Amino acid sequence: MRKALRWLLALTVLIGALSTAGAATAAEPGATDIKDRLLAIPGMSLVEEKPYPGYRFFVLTYTQPVDHRNPARGTFQQRITVLHKDVARPTVFYTGGYNVSTTPSRREPTQIVDGNQVSMEYRYFTPSRPAPADWSKLDIWQAASDQHRIFEALKPLYPENWISTGGSKGGMTATYYERFYPRDMDGVVAYVAPNDVVNKEDSAYDRFFARVGTQECRDRLNAVQREALVRREPLEKKYQAYAAENGYTFDTIGSLDRAYEAVVLDYVWGFWQYSLLKDCGEIPADAKNATDQEIWDSVDAISGFSAYTDQGLETYTPYYYQAGTQLGAPTIHFPHIEKKYIRYGYQPPRNFVPREIPMRFQPWAMRDIDTWVRHHARHMLFVYGENDPWGAEPFRVDKGAKDSYVFTAPGLNHGANVAGLVPEEKALATARILEWAGVAPAAVQADPSAAKPLARFDAKLDKRDVEREHALRP
Repeated sequence: MRKALRWLLALTVLIGALSTAGAATAAEPGATDIKDRLLAIPGMSLVEEKPYPGYRFFVLTYTQPVDHRNPARGTFQQRITVLHKDVARPTVFYTGGYNVSTTPSRREPTQIVDGNQVSMEYRYFTPSRPAPADWSKLDIWQAASDQHRIFEALKPLYPENWISTGGSKGGMTATYYERFYPRDMDGVVAYVAPNDVVNKEDSAYDRFFARVGTQECRDRLNAVQREALVRREPLEKKYQAYAAENGYTFDTIGSLDRAYEAVVLDYVWGFWQYSLLKDCGEIPADAKNATDQEIWDSVDAISGFSAYTDQGLETYTPYYYQAGTQLGAPTIHFPHIEKKYIRYGYQPPRNFVPREIPMRFQPWAMRDIDTWVRHHARHMLFVYGENDPWGAEPFRVDKGAKDSYVFTAPGLNHGANVAGLVPEEKALATARILEWAGVAPAAVQADPSAAKPLARFDAKLDKRDVEREHALRP
């Protein structure tokens, strides 16, 4: 009985904290300005408002429980942004699965439906990290519950249809959210979302690299990658000087040698993730006769020699933790490089997370997601790029799925989108997004081929190119 009373008292204190967290900036009841209405939500606080023509843009924090199963165990402040257009328009719920940008931007579905956009920073990416951090509470269900709670808080302000979206890890996040809270969203648009169902079975990636692009391009890339390992000694001396100059250290991965090989082995993958076939002309054509500087520059431009330093890894610790506990991580082989030149191979996520953080892999997590999508997906659209390595293991929808699709944009990389699909699929995808959002014009309902975005393209808001982050991350 005493334990129950103590738990009830702690829960009462937490509820009080959640209710008063936004008190400093909360508005009076009955407020009509959207900022006042946002700040009237218990737990919502304003960081800043930034002007943008035709919109209101807010950077906010929202009080979340560290553990949604046991809210009495503490809270943290999760950063979100709201790109407000009109409460009478649909809302797109976006996450990239990493940090949230505090610069106004509009994702493709937001442009298509001409709506509002709520963007969420993924838990444990700073500053949205509990202190101290209980890493066991960083999992896909907890993150989905963050989204669910934000949705419930904002739905009364934005009562029209909602669509969730995200690219890469954000596409995975949108998918997991739909699996755990299938009644929240009216549709899902998941871009370039990897689906590593069986972590130890990665032959799909080897098949991908054996056929992607052209033979000439593959040969160029393979030759530079091999040459970077053949010249390991002189290039590692250069790396050592580079690290000393920039204050880089290698405690997490274990050594400069391990970091060097990891960067080099990311080279071919990184090219196809970020570049297009036309960019092969920038790869040294004769690697054996290229200078050390030319080899260094090519690898650095694509893989980034800072990626596996302590400083480069620190920001992405939450991703590597999840890759090593639930998401899985690819392992590929290098038949064009003699074994004597490869000392470590593709290293596991455990090598990229500080050792004081415990990790244990859960093989059932992705199997559950995959099974659910195949048999229960509803109003879900998956978009992949033909030349994107992360699409080698895609999501698929089977007969049990309803009104759901998997499309591949020809020739595109990790930045693939609806606009890059073949005309018939582009029109169908656009029409379905409009329909799910509840804003499909009568002409589109009668003829999906007439579908097009409702808002004009804005070069500042509608960023289309995939961002180079370096290292092997989705």
